[in-house]
Amino acid sequence: MSLVTEFTKNTEDPLLFETFKPKIQAYKNELTAGILDEYKLPEDMIPNKFGVDVTKIPPKVLSENELEITESTGTVLEKRLQAGELTAVEVFEAFAKRATAAHQLTNCAMQLFMKEGLERAKSLDKYFQETGKTVGPLHGLPVSLKEHYMYKGKVTNAGYVVWVDRITNDWALTVKLLLDAGAVFYIRTTEPQTIMHLCSNNNIIGLCRNPNNTSLTTGGSSSGEGALAAMKGSVFGLGSDIGGSIRCPAAFCGVWGLRPTQKRLSMKNCASACTGEAEVVCCVLGPIARSADDIDLFMDSIISQKPWENDATVIPLPWRKVQEPGISTLTIAICYDDGVVKPVTPILRGLNYARQKLVAAGVKVIEWKPIEVDELVSACGSMYNSDACLDQINALAASGEPLKKLSKVALSFGCGEKGVDVTEYQRLALLRDTYRNVYQDTMKKFGIDYILSPAYVSVAAKPETVHYWGYTNLWNILDFPNVIFPTGLRCDPLVDPPDTSYKSRSDIEAYERGLYDDAKKFENAPISLQLTGKRWFDEELVKAAKVVEQEITK
Repeated sequence: MSLVTEFTKNTEDPLLFETFKPKIQAYKNELTAGILDEYKLPEDMIPNKFGVDVTKIPPKVLSENELEITESTGTVLEKRLQAGELTAVEVFEAFAKRATAAHQLTNCAMQLFMKEGLERAKSLDKYFQETGKTVGPLHGLPVSLKEHYMYKGKVTNAGYVVWVDRITNDWALTVKLLLDAGAVFYIRTTEPQTIMHLCSNNNIIGLCRNPNNTSLTTGGSSSGEGALAAMKGSVFGLGSDIGGSIRCPAAFCGVWGLRPTQKRLSMKNCASACTGEAEVVCCVLGPIARSADDIDLFMDSIISQKPWENDATVIPLPWRKVQEPGISTLTIAICYDDGVVKPVTPILRGLNYARQKLVAAGVKVIEWKPIEVDELVSACGSMYNSDACLDQINALAASGEPLKKLSKVALSFGCGEKGVDVTEYQRLALLRDTYRNVYQDTMKKFGIDYILSPAYVSVAAKPETVHYWGYTNLWNILDFPNVIFPTGLRCDPLVDPPDTSYKSRSDIEAYERGLYDDAKKFENAPISLQLTGKRWFDEELVKAAKVVEQEITK
């Protein structure tokens, strides 16, 4: 099967789209109005060119206390809030200032509602003063949200122009559980058109830029979450992932991300027009954060509320307390090449660096041999588009909005607009289940605890260029959980020149590797890695990722 077919449907209607432009402008005006003067970054601090590292700008406008707060992990902040050492208002205002600056510098937000966030923080402080207790395990922590989760009383457009003024009257269950745990909401972050790009572009607010190098993409589709985490504009945020949408932004922006096993967090009341995949490949929700401990806190705070009692699709599996493994007890298999697209120079440097550090720490390191990646990635593409892209086509055609380049690519994956019949749908499900066992059996045979691999063939890419998702969506079809973590390394033009001697094995490999044509263009892009564990053992994976990252970044 081919990875990509050709998408030929024409959903664009310029005259119809013109009628939506006033609605888009009204939405953008509201976003601009959300940049409050008290949190606003001075205009002369905003670079007038791309290719800039903007991560060091927000600290220049923060007080010493605000800097300390926003540099702290959620686990540290929560302990200080519970002890009364910090107020929710203090914490909120520090993150509000940093988040506002992050948006001004990267265009990461789709909605800013700082006044509501401040009132929420005040109410939490009042509750603490009156009772001496916190509301829950996230009491007073500023938490960001990807936009496509329903938020009661607010627009939820999921990146589609046709929904740009659609008010939702209910909560996404996971968002409501975060709220009940004590989270403070104040920012909803951007995503691409169709929510199916490893980039950020949509026809409502445009591109989000990578904070480490603003000529590069943040990845997608949890695009704004990756940027905001790198800018330390929230304690952590809620993302979603059906092909790499948590892991790619985390990797491109140099932060942490967890794609948990399916059905551990509720997808109830999440807006999208991607229903073709149904049960053959499941979207999951998960955190983008700045530490393994914060991922643990995030997951526990939601799952401890028993989401299965309000969503029958969630597995009734509590978030377990597990110990960190001894680093020398681990056997880790490293994937240097998935057999379809070999990673480029900086990623291979990161893998080799990790291997050296892990071997020195006593880890048993072996090489992971790819298993039918081409077939599985192609099958995953057909699962995405099994309904012949009908829901996406209808949502796009309803406004006639221009089709982004990567939307056309995603709508071409696998079967593309042809769709699949019931027999083929069942065959894809059988293929999926067969290889879930093949991969698990292979790990068992060689005593492999975890697999270390890239999240993408390269570091953060140029906007609107990434076509190949194999290093991430392989694990979506298999439903093995993954953690992204930063290695501390960054792309360096002096040591990461393109390998011009390599002979590509296919057109897709030539294309993806060809994007890395000049290391100077990718300077300062983080080099991140992906650790994969076994289905349902998400807790062990998070703890293992913590000790692996600590060893690599020593």
